[in-house]
Amino acid sequence: MMHVTLRQLQIFRAIALSGSTTAAAKSVPLSQSAASASLHELERTLRAALFDRVGKRLMLNDNGRTLLPMALSVLDGARSLESAFLEHAVSADLQLFASTTIGNYVLPNLLTSFERVVPGSRVNLRIGNTQEVVSAVREFAVDLGLIEGPCQAPDVVVRPWTLDELVVVAAPSHPLARVSKRGRLSIEQLAKARWLLREPGSGTRVAVEQALLNHLPDLSSVMTLGSSEAIKNAVAAGLGLSCLSSSVVEDLVNAKRLRVLKTRLPRMTRPFALIHHRRKLLSDSLRKFVAHCESYKGGG
Repeated sequence: MMHVTLRQLQIFRAIALSGSTTAAAKSVPLSQSAASASLHELERTLRAALFDRVGKRLMLNDNGRTLLPMALSVLDGARSLESAFLEHAVSADLQLFASTTIGNYVLPNLLTSFERVVPGSRVNLRIGNTQEVVSAVREFAVDLGLIEGPCQAPDVVVRPWTLDELVVVAAPSHPLARVSKRGRLSIEQLAKARWLLREPGSGTRVAVEQALLNHLPDLSSVMTLGSSEAIKNAVAAGLGLSCLSSSVVEDLVNAKRLRVLKTRLPRMTRPFALIHHRRKLLSDSLRKFVAHCESYKGGG
């Protein structure tokens, strides 16, 4: 006979993520005493303590860390089951989390084309950095992640998706843009220019460091900005060169406010990937979306 309930697992999850029964009670919602009683009952049923009490915080112990992915998987399965059998539920209801470049520049057109394939589809999209996406996938907080950075989490399935091309750009009026029209820029010419790059730690900066700085280790001048949008507009204003995703700069290149420079650097790419939890039950809607991503060729 089953004694562990979904409600107990929901409360356990809330406590694990918040670190206290008080905070968990607000998110469930329940009274603090009811949340505490539910935890005690779960621990009694499993005959194991799940948390260590550190001051006022509850920290998962070995038992709790073992239980958490199983509890998340059960709760996600229950949510998927409910969604699949809701009366009159005929359209996709997907929770997605994308890293910045994909979320801002790739997904708008991709979601538009998916709407044509699955009319009436409901998609909830969050945008953050790659690490935030991976964390959300590990916690079953989203159905699918779309990332542009590395993922080493053992409980996450990484599905290679597509290659994103990185290009060197400048304003058409920049001296190197004029030189580039006559031939490929040398490593020495590129190294002497002012470069605008993302801040250290961002997914784009990591990709640029791997692709660009291996060939240009000693840039004479680097300015860091906090977003790709800020960088491309600063480059268009003539402030320097940058290396960005082709999807990020496509609009300004088409508007002739940016020019892709010809250089002697090798072609630079980085992988985009789709990720989901290893125990994630892929619904029919989610499988359709993954298939659409894998067949998507770009465009509106």
